[in-house]
Amino acid sequence: MTSSPRPEAVQLELFTHRFEAVARQMGERLQRTAVSTNVKERLDFSCALLDAAGELVVNAPHIPVHLGALGLCVRLVARALPLGPHDVVVTNHPGYGGSHLPDVTVVTPVFGDPEDPSDQASGEAAVLPPRVPLLGFVASRAHHAEIGGVRPGSMPPGARCLAEEGVVIPPTYLLRAGASRWEEVRRLLLEAPYPTRAVEENLADLRAAVAANHRGAEALRDLAREHGRPAIAHFMAALKRHAEDRLRAALARLPPGRYEAVERLDDGSPLAVRIEIRGQDSAAAGGGLAPKISPGAAAAVIDFTGSAPVHPGNLNAPPAVVRSAVLYVLRLLVAEPLPLNEGLLRPIEIRVPRGLLDPPFPADSWQAPAVVGGNVETSQRLVDTLLKALGLVACSQGTMNNVLFGNDRVSFYETVCGGSGAGPGFAGASAVHTHMTNTRITDPEILEHRYPVRLERFAIRTGSGGTGRYPGGDGAIRELTFLEPVALSLLTQHRVEAPYGLAGGGPGQRGRQRLVRASGEVVELKPLDACDALPGDRLILETPGGGGWGPPLPSAGEGD
Repeated sequence: MTSSPRPEAVQLELFTHRFEAVARQMGERLQRTAVSTNVKERLDFSCALLDAAGELVVNAPHIPVHLGALGLCVRLVARALPLGPHDVVVTNHPGYGGSHLPDVTVVTPVFGDPEDPSDQASGEAAVLPPRVPLLGFVASRAHHAEIGGVRPGSMPPGARCLAEEGVVIPPTYLLRAGASRWEEVRRLLLEAPYPTRAVEENLADLRAAVAANHRGAEALRDLAREHGRPAIAHFMAALKRHAEDRLRAALARLPPGRYEAVERLDDGSPLAVRIEIRGQDSAAAGGGLAPKISPGAAAAVIDFTGSAPVHPGNLNAPPAVVRSAVLYVLRLLVAEPLPLNEGLLRPIEIRVPRGLLDPPFPADSWQAPAVVGGNVETSQRLVDTLLKALGLVACSQGTMNNVLFGNDRVSFYETVCGGSGAGPGFAGASAVHTHMTNTRITDPEILEHRYPVRLERFAIRTGSGGTGRYPGGDGAIRELTFLEPVALSLLTQHRVEAPYGLAGGGPGQRGRQRLVRASGEVVELKPLDACDALPGDRLILETPGGGGWGPPLPSAGEGD
């Protein structure tokens, strides 16, 4: 008597967890084998599994701004370079699905075991070599705290072109048919106009990424050996279909129509979005939607027309970053346990005009726009804008509060927590990382042991969250005293524009930053700013609070 097959839904759930385990194993190996504080301690990295078409299937719970971009990156890399067994490619180029130069991506194609020639068509076995099937790709993206550029930390606030931000790595083989290309990569890192200041650390973290990808590739091959290549392909496709179905169901719950919002960066540059949601009936009529959207099913167009032109500074967001922000918000809209994957984008047409959200990338990096703030700050403000249009939740701190300092000896980078926005039925959380970032802050012991700085204070910024029936979360205060001369850089937002409240809730407090010189002089710092700090100078960073939800309840005795 044979046992009946398990239901498809159960099988899909099991394979989903198997796929997720692959990405988690990659992340664990990357963390264990990396040497940099940024990767090993702050966990500023992401790992993902993609199918044979280069579409994102599953991710480990890492960094949203990384993960949503990896599918586009893998597809563009595979188009730029032939990829065969035992090849590994590295890139950080924003024109190839990169985000900003410090985020370095390593891509590995995963091929299965050679197929038996006897399985091929009759008469071919004697003349054709065994075919090696492509199972998919594994990819890892890690933030290097030093990759060159005009200032230590490789996130110069005043950059005006890509070349000033650091070493630009077009798709480049790290391994070609198993043969090492490390010396070639070393030359690339050291011979750029503004070379890296930490080449050995760069190479060590790249080797950790290669090791992580190797672990992911072996794990995927093991799954294929155990369950068969057709099963792997089938359940990867099924997981993307499931994500598509859940998003269509979420869209169908929203009233059809237009949802619009405009937010402004702190320098006044607008971010505009119009979301047109089509219910089942209106979608069936077509109405100009892209052919990829199935007739008769709920779908949406997300149109960023009205957003700013190409930014003269570094707040330009490459297309991969825009996709990441959209994918993240769609995942929030579904509000169900579901791996981030590109099936969520099937019901969506994204329209992005040329400009700040789709800048050109000519081959000459001196002519390409700067993007380092677009990845960390514009991505957060895009999420602000999308959530505002949909009315899902009040604005969170909407920034990563990037703090960088360094000299010829060290380069340091961290993002600092703040308040999250409140929503219908819940208050915001205080002093947390929100939305497009998901990293740790640097532990005080590591910070003071490895870097020329003393942590004076790290506390909740009480009262900075917006008022409301459900108040916004409070921001944080972080004070650092420098013990050596360093170049200090800050990239932040919501220092001019306040984080909005919704449904009558109040806005969160704006952030603020200042340098108190050892002499007592106070220097107020702009949202994007840079200065030289001397021993005894103290940075005081106050991060924004989240917006509140709903009008505050009347206090006792009001209205009597």
